[in-house]
Amino acid sequence: MTLLLLLSCVVAQAQNIMATGTVADSNQEPLIGATIKVVGTKDGTVTDADGRFSIECTQGAMLDISYIGYVSQRVKATTDMHVTLAEDAKTLNETVVVGVGYGTMRKSDLTGAIASVSAKDMRKGVITSTEQLLQGKVAGLSVVQSSGAPEAGASLRLRGGTSLSASNGPLVVVDGIPGVDFNSVQPSEIVSMDILKDASAAAIYGSRGANGVIIVTTNRQGGEKEQNNLQYNGYVAFASAAKNMDLLSADQWRGYVRNRNVYNALDYGADTDWQKELERTAISHSHNILFSSSKKEHGYRASATYTNNQGVIKRNNMNRLAGSLTAYQTAWQGRLRLDEGINANFDRWHPIDTRIFERMTNLQPTFPVYNSDGSFAQLNGTNTENPVELNSNRTDDHKRHRFLGYLKAELDIIKDLKATVNTSYEQNSVTGGLYKPSYARMEGQSEKGWGQRTYEDYTNKQLEAYLTYDRMLGSSHHLNLMAGYSYLDNVYEGFGSTRSGFDTNAFGYNNLAAGTDFRQSDVYSYKGEATLVSFFGRVNYSYLNRYMLTATLRQDGSSRFGDNHKWGTFPSVSFAWRISDEPFMKASSDWLDNLKLRLGYGVTGNQNGIGEYKSLSILSASGAAYYDATTGTWKNAYTQSQNVNPDLKWESTAQWNLGIDFSVFNRFNGTLELYHKKTSDLLWTYPVPQPPYLVGTMLANVGDLVNKGFELTLGANIIQTKDWTFDANMSLAYNQQEITKLSNGQYQAVGLQAGSLHNLRGMSNTYSQVIREGYPAGAFWGPHCEGISEDGKYMLSKDADGKVTEGYLGSAQPKWNVGLSLNATWRNFDCAAAAYGMFGQKILNCTRMAMYDPTRFPSQNVLDDFMDSGITDNPTFSDYFIENGSFFRLQSVTLGYSLPQPERLGLSRLRVYVTGENLFCITAYKGLDPEVAIPDNVLNSPGIDFFNAYPRPRTFSVGLNIGF
Repeated sequence: MTLLLLLSCVVAQAQNIMATGTVADSNQEPLIGATIKVVGTKDGTVTDADGRFSIECTQGAMLDISYIGYVSQRVKATTDMHVTLAEDAKTLNETVVVGVGYGTMRKSDLTGAIASVSAKDMRKGVITSTEQLLQGKVAGLSVVQSSGAPEAGASLRLRGGTSLSASNGPLVVVDGIPGVDFNSVQPSEIVSMDILKDASAAAIYGSRGANGVIIVTTNRQGGEKEQNNLQYNGYVAFASAAKNMDLLSADQWRGYVRNRNVYNALDYGADTDWQKELERTAISHSHNILFSSSKKEHGYRASATYTNNQGVIKRNNMNRLAGSLTAYQTAWQGRLRLDEGINANFDRWHPIDTRIFERMTNLQPTFPVYNSDGSFAQLNGTNTENPVELNSNRTDDHKRHRFLGYLKAELDIIKDLKATVNTSYEQNSVTGGLYKPSYARMEGQSEKGWGQRTYEDYTNKQLEAYLTYDRMLGSSHHLNLMAGYSYLDNVYEGFGSTRSGFDTNAFGYNNLAAGTDFRQSDVYSYKGEATLVSFFGRVNYSYLNRYMLTATLRQDGSSRFGDNHKWGTFPSVSFAWRISDEPFMKASSDWLDNLKLRLGYGVTGNQNGIGEYKSLSILSASGAAYYDATTGTWKNAYTQSQNVNPDLKWESTAQWNLGIDFSVFNRFNGTLELYHKKTSDLLWTYPVPQPPYLVGTMLANVGDLVNKGFELTLGANIIQTKDWTFDANMSLAYNQQEITKLSNGQYQAVGLQAGSLHNLRGMSNTYSQVIREGYPAGAFWGPHCEGISEDGKYMLSKDADGKVTEGYLGSAQPKWNVGLSLNATWRNFDCAAAAYGMFGQKILNCTRMAMYDPTRFPSQNVLDDFMDSGITDNPTFSDYFIENGSFFRLQSVTLGYSLPQPERLGLSRLRVYVTGENLFCITAYKGLDPEVAIPDNVLNSPGIDFFNAYPRPRTFSVGLNIGF
């Protein structure tokens, strides 16, 4: 009998197994806290910080695997399982929380136009600026990288931009702190970004919300379950120039000289590709280590990242050391929560002198880089300096320190009433050192050595306090009230010094006093301060969870505003109706998951174009001097340099938005937005009569600018099986812009020209764009070219009297923005691809226009196709060089593999991946790249490619993610 019982126990044990595996989302990011239950029993467990689980069950048992916001799966228990859960569109809509400014809301309750991007959906690959994470991810948001340099930032523009002279970048809010430098946080620490597109959503930020708001939420640990985590993430990347200019090679140059009997050509005997002499294969690497520990009552998170990014141009690189430390503590039975954190970045980079790109095209390919003795070869003449020497014989070091510290306290005063206080301190300082030795061809030889040191610094100190009252009134009414106060103090300062005439180059820029030649203008310093005080409030009301109303009001008082407009008022109201929850829609409940209609209107402002002290009368040194008989010395004379303007105020943007959110068959979802926004009181510097004014110009609020368009976002979970998943997301946006007003009875727009071409030979006082009523910003204006005559001249359009006529030649602003992302998994493999494009914009190819010069050959290099163009005319501005700038770029492709059962190696996760970036760009543009930089993120002269020749890299990287 005993033997029989023993045998039964052995058989029972043999029928039990230890089911193990991982649970991940469609992008193979681990789902922490997913629930695993054994069907038919009370046994269950949850996944750990790496999405792993283990549970004992009988052989052949079925497991129910679920996670809030995802479609549950029932699978057979085995060892080494890998389960991928798909997002449940309806449930996720009900549970996902998004930032709305001074609080959060459920995605399902939103009434404004707010787009959300989670960490798993952000751009992958080598990230040199945080803005790149959003490239191609949000309908209506264009992210343009200024160049291929690793230190180059990106410009952001939402729904076309609102200002001609001020910044068009959205306001960035990091963990509740407005106005933060985007790059003060590490990309690896960002959990989500919520983009407030319309004024009904952004009006809560008043005079800083006209260009939209980006709310960044970083990873703050906290929850019911105790979690401890240690991770390493790193990559090594290899990059090379994706495209080069098609210049004549040495053999081609000699062939043209021979075939055309060019007798004055001077062959120096070399075979030099000047582009290749400046370029290299760039090797970059990045390493991130993360520690975290969290409990219900307290926790911390620490992260450190080191990145070394090489540019594809020699001597150009950027190193970054970034760290963050956040912690939280609760008290009084959870009624009080304290959050504190610091983020710090330390950048060091070596920029290049961009003049090397024009010299690179000017030197002909038979000229050598070096003389026989190893010294740099040089040609006499203007703009023919050796670009390799120019790039080598200079020392240019920049350092940037970013610091952001905050302390946030939340107190539940009584039931439903919470008080929040958020204090922060931000500092951003940049130091620069530049030295050109006495043997350097440009500036160094003529100045006998030239050195410079610069320093600039700004600080933001903020205090924001607000009360939130949130309560259900019965079973049908939900009320949320918020009211608060904000104080911001901004201080900026800097100085610089320059010296020349050095007897030795040994000191570099570290001993400027050794320079013997100096002028009064070689030393400068400055300082300014601005203060912003605000009162704000918001009301959210919901009835039956179907009818939702949001209203906000903010008043801003700024030291920048004129005496007559010290305070600005910014209201908004929006309404939403969840049609799918109506009783008459129940017949559609089997296929319609969500259908919601939204309508909103609001007013926001932009004070960035004013600057400090612009409304005041200012005295400046006139450059003249007078003799002071009292002291017997000569002194500087001061004169008024700016008129007082008590009416100076913010630019105001009024916008209405109509939106529709929908989801069907639990697989397909989308959003359609229609908007119209009008910016009034545009800032511009206008001529004024003298007298009564002492200064002939004045900054004033006069113009109007209109943007209107639509945005469409679509998402689909196309395949969802045990082994396969496949989802796709697409965004499409259209925007049309028009300047509708530039003058009034007091200020008249006279000759508002833009797009200066002064730097091109023979084009002094020539402009390529106008700022004119009835046209968009960045409107190209000039003569139309009807073709090339038989003798090689440009045939420009003329009137009946034979005078060249000018007209509208197209806009530099894109009409369409497109984004596309695809994600797929097969068992332990994952693949992701992302692409984006811009369509309808024009680009003035100034590089091509300057090089289409018959006088260049044979002494200088030319573009290959110029030799067959037949053009004999001097460079002439016309639409012959205004090209279609539309493009579609394959941004990145990533292929990854997650090792099954990594615990055998003592790990909780092990994933390897490869990524390719900028794999191709489809465009008809003949320049290096159609993604032309936007100068200072303003609208007055976009779309001009003037030797914008820093090549964009094509990058391949290998990465590793490890969880311990």
